[in-house]
Amino acid sequence: MTCVEHMTAAVLFDRDGTLVIDVPYNADPGRVTPMPGVRAALDRLRAASIPIGVVSNQAGVARGLITPAALDAVNARVEELLGPFDIWAVCPHDDEDGCGCRKPAPGLILRAAGVLGVTPRDCVVIGDIGSDMEAARAAGARGILVPTPQTLPAETAAARETAPDLGTAVDMALAGHCVEPPPIRRRFLTPGAHSFRPARDDTPALRVRGPRAAPHEVIPARRRYARRPPASEDRPREAGDPT
Repeated sequence: MTCVEHMTAAVLFDRDGTLVIDVPYNADPGRVTPMPGVRAALDRLRAASIPIGVVSNQAGVARGLITPAALDAVNARVEELLGPFDIWAVCPHDDEDGCGCRKPAPGLILRAAGVLGVTPRDCVVIGDIGSDMEAARAAGARGILVPTPQTLPAETAAARETAPDLGTAVDMALAGHCVEPPPIRRRFLTPGAHSFRPARDDTPALRVRGPRAAPHEVIPARRRYARRPPASEDRPREAGDPT
């Protein structure tokens, strides 16, 4: 296999359980507590001029357990403690919405990469559960799992790369990695055919903040904020929803 040295253009982080301690459906900024060593690791990326962002599932919004304003306040507190992020991409849906942004779907990563002006293949996604790694794989990004006591053994076993802590994961991202060059693909279009299909009307709603978006810009999409209890099938460790 031909190996090409591949450097990281951006690093995207899961929020709960990765950047901050997971508090189920947290709507209180005062309960935000960073994971150990996170601020120093993020500052190393900033010093290297590598854009950083957050890609997070927040189904509590769709379930009526967190208001959009409370979610914004919690995210603002994360930035107060950990410093600024170049992009926030947040999915407010739950499983029943069938959106394309809720991890393990790749929508959050694709959107964040687009706002940052990089390709998903040049991104590293760091998270603590399997859905983070599945989303990275679906987007074509590099995924690094940082297991916690809540991470399932099967999720750790399935991960292509793991790190004992976030600081080590960031060092791995800074070091780059060796990849196989993508295959050359040829497309043959019939006369009058179009190479791009129009976007669907139900584009996933992403709460995006970054250099190319106004603070907390909301991209229109189907949304449901009606209050209802969380799904009974949620795993106990995911009471705060996989993020």
